[in-house]
Amino acid sequence: MKTRTILANTSTKLASCCALFLSLLATILFSSSSFSQVNPVTVSQKDGQWTLYVNNEPFYIKGAGGEKELDVLIECGGNTIRTWGVENAQEVLDAAQKKGLKVMLGLWVQHERHGFDYNDEDKIANQLESFRLSVRKYKDHPALLMWGIGNEYELEYSNTKVWKAVNDIALMVKSEDPNHPTSTVTAGTNDIKVGFIQREMTAIDIYGINTYGDIGNVASVLAKAKFDRAYMITEWGPNGHWESPKTRWGASIEQTSTEKAAVYLERYQKYIWDERKQCLGSFAFLWGQKQEYTSSWYGLFTEDGEATEALDVLQYDWTGAYAENRSPSIDSLRINGASIEKNIIFNGNERIQFNVYASDLNQDKLNYSWELYPESTDLKSGGDAENKPVSILGRLSKKNSAGVELKTPTREGKYRLFVTVTDGNRVAYANIPFYVDPSNMAEDKRIRFIHQELKSFEAQ
Repeated sequence: MKTRTILANTSTKLASCCALFLSLLATILFSSSSFSQVNPVTVSQKDGQWTLYVNNEPFYIKGAGGEKELDVLIECGGNTIRTWGVENAQEVLDAAQKKGLKVMLGLWVQHERHGFDYNDEDKIANQLESFRLSVRKYKDHPALLMWGIGNEYELEYSNTKVWKAVNDIALMVKSEDPNHPTSTVTAGTNDIKVGFIQREMTAIDIYGINTYGDIGNVASVLAKAKFDRAYMITEWGPNGHWESPKTRWGASIEQTSTEKAAVYLERYQKYIWDERKQCLGSFAFLWGQKQEYTSSWYGLFTEDGEATEALDVLQYDWTGAYAENRSPSIDSLRINGASIEKNIIFNGNERIQFNVYASDLNQDKLNYSWELYPESTDLKSGGDAENKPVSILGRLSKKNSAGVELKTPTREGKYRLFVTVTDGNRVAYANIPFYVDPSNMAEDKRIRFIHQELKSFEAQ
């Protein structure tokens, strides 16, 4: 009797638990049903015009390469973000959906230069199957715009089997998810790369190209190769450090934020928007900040999350209007009252006056900060992670003004002086590479000194 009662009670509890579980499951499914509605995305051509469609509505990509500062992206008129992998894909997709943004979700194809062997069939198969799981997991998310299969996997490579491996991944993606286009991304483009895309990449719908100073040649390269598919500019921005002028000691000279802003304006209008018959849009790089050659070269934000001058221009590019409160601009930089030369060489412990001349269209009060660093030696390729050098303290006076006095380091070597100008809303910036030769007068200075002595002698 007692046993029968216990069994009865147990059955009642089990039934109650099952009912509760089914109720909770139904609630979860119901509450997420609207969030799992697939938004079909297609790309098609009509009368020579390529168009991306989301739910049968034309969609032009005004994109950012990065996952942060989404509210600022929306304020600037952006509509899409790009990731390179799926490490935090659920979080990114959910955040984008809540804010009405779309996502080009990356599948990080391994690189030969990082040690991946494209002769190893088992590794290739395992990579493909891991992506299959990701596709199944995220293919129905309403924020998904397309799949980005690989990024610059052909950089510093020799094994051309990677092209087939990428196309096999694209074939798998299409079989798992017929509702979203496939894309792949190369480091720049040329006749050889376009040839591989045309011959090997039969399952790729959209060709993505990362390009910086060479962006003006993209359309002509594609036209010469008679490339007849849609493409995107998947990274673009200032001149890359590898394609910029260099000092005699090999330091790349970075554009000021004002020079970069002009570049973002010209390149968007001439090489992205004007090519929209075949170019479906672009992703400005980097929507965030990173150390790559310098701490400011590619980031559209500072390390502290402040928006930079280029965002003024991107807002104009995407909306046709500038923000009411504009960023300050760098008008010029001077050393001891003179214009900056390409090769700046100082003695050790020399006192040098630097000045930045900046302006603000809104007449806002400007604040200044200066920092001194050794030139970075942790230089990588392809955007691989780099460590920022440690700042040099005790060598700058009046660091919070438009002018600063530098007492040059005593140790011979390469250095870089950074200046940031802020109006409390956005920032402008510049940096100056220089070399310290403590043993003797630097050659350029010695020549100037001799000329001055000769003039003094002639005057006597």
